[in-house]
Amino acid sequence: MATSQIWFTVGILALLFLSAFADDVIVLTEQNFEEEVGQDRGALVEFFAPWCGHCKKLAPEYEKLGASFKKAKTVLIGKVDCDEHKSLCSKYGVTGYPTIQWFPKGSLEPKKYEGPRTAESLAEFANNEGGTNVKIATIPSHVVVLTADNFDEVVLDESKDVLVEFYAPWCGHCKSLAPIYEKVATAFKMEDDVVIANLDADKYKDLAEKYGVSGYPTLKFFPKSNKAGEEYDGGRDLDDFATFINEKCGTSRDGKGQLTSKAGIITNLDELVKDFITAGDDEKKALFSKLEEEVEKLKGSTARYGKIYLKAAKSCMQKGSGYAKNEIERLQRILDKSIAPAKIDEFTLKKNILSTFV
Repeated sequence: MATSQIWFTVGILALLFLSAFADDVIVLTEQNFEEEVGQDRGALVEFFAPWCGHCKKLAPEYEKLGASFKKAKTVLIGKVDCDEHKSLCSKYGVTGYPTIQWFPKGSLEPKKYEGPRTAESLAEFANNEGGTNVKIATIPSHVVVLTADNFDEVVLDESKDVLVEFYAPWCGHCKSLAPIYEKVATAFKMEDDVVIANLDADKYKDLAEKYGVSGYPTLKFFPKSNKAGEEYDGGRDLDDFATFINEKCGTSRDGKGQLTSKAGIITNLDELVKDFITAGDDEKKALFSKLEEEVEKLKGSTARYGKIYLKAAKSCMQKGSGYAKNEIERLQRILDKSIAPAKIDEFTLKKNILSTFV
């Protein structure tokens, strides 16, 4: 990636499985509100509407707050969509958006927050009310920030597939997209050939005009094979972006950045493996030679996957038919532990490929 590229910080995100601590801001509903709030910890709750401009502006700050308080045992950071849960918002006197209220431990009688809507100010308030001492975490962004100086170097690099968001700082839809786009960049950060980038089209109007940008946000995809760029007209949810990138770039990741069960799988090698696992010893040797021939034809990342196929086939011949199953179980035990992302990718690829030998 270009050495001149500029990195900027956007707050990390939270969207959304009900009452799941895997996310940073707890999504509260009429069903789970009293299970989460008014219990054994204090709660800071944002009552918002999805269409509200002030809510969109607050979103990155509130998500930074949620990320910073994620491990705090005595304070919950939550939010309620008042378009979906009107009666809940009415119950707590919400008449405008966003409304932020503090619910003390063991109480459903809220105190309204009237201070500045920054992560730092909200943290100071939550610390004072909840007796915590949490600092706002600064988290580096994985979105590459483009300028007039580095645009061509990054976007027109024929060894990279590049997704570019052309945005304007004042645009409400852009603000709404920002946390999702950051999550897309995080999900694909391990893919060296994939770049998720953005350009302030209000500041660099000439570049925006050059690429036919007339509204915000505009998303364009610049694959290795077409540096003229093509319009991205897909959905704007995390899963929509992940599906698009996987289809266009040949990657296999989910919205959380984990490799899917398809990662590393090569169809023509799988066909040979089907014959290999049912063959006798002599026939296995002949099929292994065919595997070697096919792997020799592979290039790029698929060549690396091919070597894993060969190693697995060789081990099966040496150690018997139970090797693949035992090795998969061993790799899964490692994956169940806390290990580095690069190792997770490595072991997941091996496990996926070994599964074809079972």
